[in-house]
Amino acid sequence: MMLRRVLVANRGEIAVRILRTCRTLGIETVLAVSGDDAGSLPARLADATVGIGPGATFLDAEAMVAAARAVKAGAIHPGYGFLSESPRLARACEQAGLVFIGPTAAQLAAVGDKLAARERAEAAGLPVAPGGRVTAAAQAAGLADQIGWPVLVKAVGGGGGRGLRPVQRPADLGPAVARATAEARAAFGDDRVYLERYLPRGRHVEVQLLGDGERVIHLGDRDCSVQRRYQKLLEEAPAPLLADPLRAQIRHAAVAFGKSLGYRGLGTVEFLVDVAQGGFFFLEMNARIQVEHPVTEAVSGLDLVAEQIAVAEGRPLRLAQDDAALAGHAIECRINAEDPAAGFRPSPGIVTRAVFPAGPGIRVDTHLQAGTAVPPGYDSLLAKVIASGRDRAEALARLRGALARCEIDGVATTTGLHAALTADPEFGRGGVDTGYLPRLLDRALAATGESR
Repeated sequence: MMLRRVLVANRGEIAVRILRTCRTLGIETVLAVSGDDAGSLPARLADATVGIGPGATFLDAEAMVAAARAVKAGAIHPGYGFLSESPRLARACEQAGLVFIGPTAAQLAAVGDKLAARERAEAAGLPVAPGGRVTAAAQAAGLADQIGWPVLVKAVGGGGGRGLRPVQRPADLGPAVARATAEARAAFGDDRVYLERYLPRGRHVEVQLLGDGERVIHLGDRDCSVQRRYQKLLEEAPAPLLADPLRAQIRHAAVAFGKSLGYRGLGTVEFLVDVAQGGFFFLEMNARIQVEHPVTEAVSGLDLVAEQIAVAEGRPLRLAQDDAALAGHAIECRINAEDPAAGFRPSPGIVTRAVFPAGPGIRVDTHLQAGTAVPPGYDSLLAKVIASGRDRAEALARLRGALARCEIDGVATTTGLHAALTADPEFGRGGVDTGYLPRLLDRALAATGESR
């Protein structure tokens, strides 16, 4: 089956990314457009657009299916965020005779429930952090004493860094469980929470999977440890300073999990590497294309959106594991509309100037141009600056130069923060843990006499 017309059910830079691959493949595109994006770059790149009403419609599975049917699209590509991991959308597509460019509804449901995913990972032989579900403060206290302090309270239905609360001492556990339960109910419609042992010195390492429902291969690993409040700001592939035996174990574990699901499409299995004690633990699986997929494309030479579409068309993987050659190094910075000097306050507005670098090993994924509106109701991601090279040193040098040539006016951005952290000696050595960025920010504030 060859797809002829695809509804792109997303916006911003990921919409541009999908539209460009579809054009290369000769697939017609229709972009779902809310009032905020009628004149956007993605809207101009698409072959056609279809109005969907207010921005909240991006979360309405039935409305997206109706839009696809209205424009006679044969498939929906959800990108990331919004409905990309929604079993409801995948199921609605199936019932409407549409192709959902992603995993099956059953697979999305299996990994979207964090507790169910933990159980499946454990059954597949993956190491999981000590923990379990809790329903009351007294139960949480007993479990925390059993697994060891500190602990992390996690929402079962959470994602994207939301629904997480680290707890350092017993007196704070009850209030943290109560707040997490209330937040989870409001944000996800699911008030279940669970505890896991918290690793203060951990590295966030993930593995890119590609499966066709019969075979699953990995496309290498990425390090996503540069985070603020569990939100990734910078990613690189491969993970630096990771011992080869540990890297092989992590990749093997990810593939084993994918095979246990009979996984179809792109997916990422995320792990926490224990810096102090060694070893690693399963965190979760993201059953969609990732924001950070360009670094994997840079080291693999693959177009992951094209591979995603090929699987959705019912074609078997064209690669065996030994054919997935990985070479070089790549680093990506997420440029967000936030003001680091004001506590990362969101910075909506109108972009008055947008100039991005070009050159060997430099790629920029963005929807920005002069006049682009940055509305307050969406994710703050403006652009991704990716640099690749023969090794990490070359990629990092190119990235520093690229960041220096980025010019975005009209809204505050994190470009300066990225310039500072890529120039920092600790990051330069590689292998930073998830506490690195908070330490860097504390050092910067200490130098100015302020507090965070």
